[in-house]
Amino acid sequence: MRYNAKKIILHIPHSSCDIPLKDGFIVNEEILENEIMILTDWHTNDLFHSENQHRVITDFSRIFCDVERFSDDGKEIMSQFGMGAIYERRDSGELMRIVSTELREKIMKEYYEPHHHKLTIAVEEQLNLFGDALILDCHSFPDIPLNRSLRKSPNRPDFNIGTDMFHTPDKLIETCFNFFKNTGYTIGIDVPYTGSIVPMKYYQKNKNIQTIMLEVNRKLYLRENSNEPSETYEQTRGVVQDFIELISEWRIQSSPQYKFPKGIWPVY
Repeated sequence: MRYNAKKIILHIPHSSCDIPLKDGFIVNEEILENEIMILTDWHTNDLFHSENQHRVITDFSRIFCDVERFSDDGKEIMSQFGMGAIYERRDSGELMRIVSTELREKIMKEYYEPHHHKLTIAVEEQLNLFGDALILDCHSFPDIPLNRSLRKSPNRPDFNIGTDMFHTPDKLIETCFNFFKNTGYTIGIDVPYTGSIVPMKYYQKNKNIQTIMLEVNRKLYLRENSNEPSETYEQTRGVVQDFIELISEWRIQSSPQYKFPKGIWPVY
C-alpha cells in the first residue's frame, strides 16, 4: 500500500505481558504472573494484524502501565479501585504495588507519554493527508466478568463495540452492527464495555478524529482457563480480519450519519 494511502489506526494496548521495571511491586512472581494471565488481551496483536493499516502497539503490560486510562486519576473511574494508569491493586482488590510520586512520574514520562505521542503522530499523519482519521481500538475480554468490572452481568456477547458520543458516528455503529448481524454472532453496543481511545490533543475537540472499539470475547479463541489458542482461533481471527477490512472501506466510503440505538443485541 502507498505510504500516503488512507489507513485506519489499529490501537493495540493490552497484548503485551512484559513488565520492564519491577520497582514498587510487593507480590511474588506467581501472583504477578496470575494477574498478567487474567488481564492481558492475549493474541490481539495477531488477531488484529494488518500489513495495510497503521498499528500502534503497546510493548509493555497494562499491569505495569495502562495507556488506556486517563493520566489524571481525577478523571479516571478505575483509579478508585487502584487501577488507574499505574496499577497499585490486583483485580481482587489486594495491594500489589506501592507507587511513590517519583516512580509514577518516571513511568508516565518514560512509558505512558511516549506511547500517546506515537498515537498522536499516527493520527496527525492521516489528518494532515486527508483531513480526518479513524482509530480502531483493539481489545479482548473474559466471558466471566472480572472482580473490578463495572458491569457484572454474566450475559456477555461474543463481540463488543465501544463508542464515544463525540467521536463515533452513528452510521459507523450501524455498519458494525450489520456486519455482526450477518456473521451470526451476538454483539454488544457499549456492553459490557464502552468508550474508545482518542488522543487528548483532539479529545472532545475535533469530530474529524473518529474512533470505535472492538472487544473480542476470549471464549471465541482461547482454551478454557488458558492463554492458548483454541480450535476456533483461526475462525475468530478471520472474522476480525474481515471487520478490519469493513472499517477500512467505511472510512473511504463513509455516508451521512443518523442515530442508531445502543444496547446488547442478540443475533440469531
